[in-house]
Amino acid sequence: MPASKRLFFAIELPAELQPQLVQWRAQHFTPEAGRPIAAANLHLTLAFLGDISAEKQKALETLAGRIRQPGFTLTLDDAGQWLRSRVVWLGSRQPPRGLLQLADMLRAQAARSGCYQSPQPFHPHITLLRDASHAVSLPPPGFRWSFPVTEFALYESQFLNGRTRYTALKRWPLSGE
Repeated sequence: MPASKRLFFAIELPAELQPQLVQWRAQHFTPEAGRPIAAANLHLTLAFLGDISAEKQKALETLAGRIRQPGFTLTLDDAGQWLRSRVVWLGSRQPPRGLLQLADMLRAQAARSGCYQSPQPFHPHITLLRDASHAVSLPPPGFRWSFPVTEFALYESQFLNGRTRYTALKRWPLSGE
């Protein structure tokens, strides 16, 4: 049986934004708040696929390549915590329609391909801290980062030497119109 890979579709954050978010997180959350996500691992998941065979990966890549959608601007201006999943997140007060459409298409394709999709509504977010088991005080409103989203990617999640590492396997452009 061929080895499977743990995969997900996501939006990569611009390289120049990653250290800004890490610095902002360090200023607003104590080390006890939770386990910080490495700068290189900060991303916005569009559709989680789970453990996928090479054959299913190829089929999902083909479907992803057929998506024709304009790019959009993503504004990060909201933060929150989900105590049940022990996560502190950064998100968008008003997610762009293009982001929601892209996630809907990818999640629908994943579901049709047999990848379990959570029945929970899609809540676009970037996980900042994991293992946040106690309520944290959230930064006051007023923070804001915006960037153009011109592509999405298929990532592999690997656990190596006690660390999680995300690697982009393939990228697809969003059209300019």
